[in-house]
Amino acid sequence: MERLSVVIITFNEEQNIERCLRSVRWADEVIVVDSFSSDRTTELAKNHADTIIRHVYDGDIPQRERGFAAASGSWLMYVDADEEVSAELQREIRSVLGAPDAVVGYELPRKSFIFGSWIGHGGWYPDYTLRLFRRDRYRAEPAEVHGGFTADGPRGRLIGFLYHYTYESIGHYLAKMNDYTSLQVSNKLREGATGPADSVDPGRLVLSPCSHFLRKYFSQRGYRDAFHGFLLAVLGSIYTLALYAKLWEYQLRDREGKGVRPPITNLELQRLKRP
Repeated sequence: MERLSVVIITFNEEQNIERCLRSVRWADEVIVVDSFSSDRTTELAKNHADTIIRHVYDGDIPQRERGFAAASGSWLMYVDADEEVSAELQREIRSVLGAPDAVVGYELPRKSFIFGSWIGHGGWYPDYTLRLFRRDRYRAEPAEVHGGFTADGPRGRLIGFLYHYTYESIGHYLAKMNDYTSLQVSNKLREGATGPADSVDPGRLVLSPCSHFLRKYFSQRGYRDAFHGFLLAVLGSIYTLALYAKLWEYQLRDREGKGVRPPITNLELQRLKRP
């Protein structure tokens, strides 16, 4: 059976890290890349991880790449600190590692626990994401937020759950939304570099949030998650409004050359938050 290295990036994850690490302790190697947490994250991680690397945070992809570079396994997997590998998924991965006909990468289905409830609709599930791949066949797809990896060759899908204990509260969602929408402006501008740039007008600011709500709540059946589904569709609409409003603000400042352009990269946000 080939060796598997699991990489986890952290920053102030003392509430989640032990649950996550216990769920991957069966792997051949577990590497934690920490962004100088100020809580007990690294202290708790020492009980379960083989290696802990500390580096200033400059984005999810660079941090994970540091872990991959230090890994010794022929297979790589990354898990977020607020995720947990189910027992069924563990058995499937073990089977893949021992299979002579294994493909080069596997997408895993995430199931999210949000505001105290498991979410099964509204685009939240099944949330397939490529997390397991051969170390010599993957490529990074950099982005300031929601970046990922791809595999060069055939992929497969596993059915065991990767549990995702995401937003604990509405306040937590809104705090994350502020950062994510700022960083996604950078993604939008980068997309515009290879095609028509996104133009933002009052119509888009009104119609995009409405379209998001209708898609999530009705087309993707968010209503089947009862009030949680309604709330997530509404919050997603607010997210969409904030994103396009920030994109409009950035383009206006850039075009007129007046005022300070708002932060849209991880390094800019880190400098803004630094005391």
